[in-house]
Amino acid sequence: MNASTPRPDGYYERIDEHRYKPTAHASGAWSADEQHFSPLGGLTVHAIERHLAGRDGGGAGDGLLLSRIGFDILGRPALDETEIRVETLRPGRTIELLEATVLIAGRPVVRARAWRLAALDTAAVAGGGDAALPAPGTLAPWAMDETWPGGYIASLDVRPVAPPRPGRTTAWISTGLALVAGEDSGPLASYLALVDTANGIAVRRPPTEWMFPNVDLTVHLHRQPRGGWTGLDTTVVFGPTGQGITSTVLHDVDGPVGHAQQMLTVRPLG
Repeated sequence: MNASTPRPDGYYERIDEHRYKPTAHASGAWSADEQHFSPLGGLTVHAIERHLAGRDGGGAGDGLLLSRIGFDILGRPALDETEIRVETLRPGRTIELLEATVLIAGRPVVRARAWRLAALDTAAVAGGGDAALPAPGTLAPWAMDETWPGGYIASLDVRPVAPPRPGRTTAWISTGLALVAGEDSGPLASYLALVDTANGIAVRRPPTEWMFPNVDLTVHLHRQPRGGWTGLDTTVVFGPTGQGITSTVLHDVDGPVGHAQQMLTVRPLG
């Protein structure tokens, strides 16, 4: 893309109802010719929400809230045309299970299952969880692209609460880009589009020496997050036999909203 060509203002451009074209902003940290999973995860939630909104019977206005979503990464998500198909596996008035399949070149590369639970008034018994994080506006930016390459990382505004340490970092993440160019996305999809960044903020070993990509991402929510900023209170553990776990307490500007877990495959480079 030359200097006279305007850059896209989103991570994806819509092709049709089910297909999207990733832009350079979606390019990954491990390889420039594949998608970073963070915006792809957000796009999957966006597709689920569009499916619900268009479904007979009210869809997203049916009083159910997405409370858990688990992504299994089945293969390399190439930076290429992406199709997302959504179906209802277990319908219900108070509990529902949906599945989304992400296809590239006709091959499934991600399967996501989302549990939706009935929204009830439980404010009288609400409690527990971690303390709120310092507000992002009080914190200085961190040039995360000095550690990681790729268009996705370069698109972020990262505000660590304290200097990042190997295996332990707490930071706010935000972006000025739309998930899909020229298209509104809900606060949940926008929020979750930044969660997979967690595996890159608290690296235990330099990514120039070791690979530690995640093969999944599971998010549990006890409260629906507000968009704008995604807070990640992250711990990374490497085991002795090639496995690792990235564990994150998720926050929005009002406080904790849930947890995320990522299983890592840890491998030396070279």
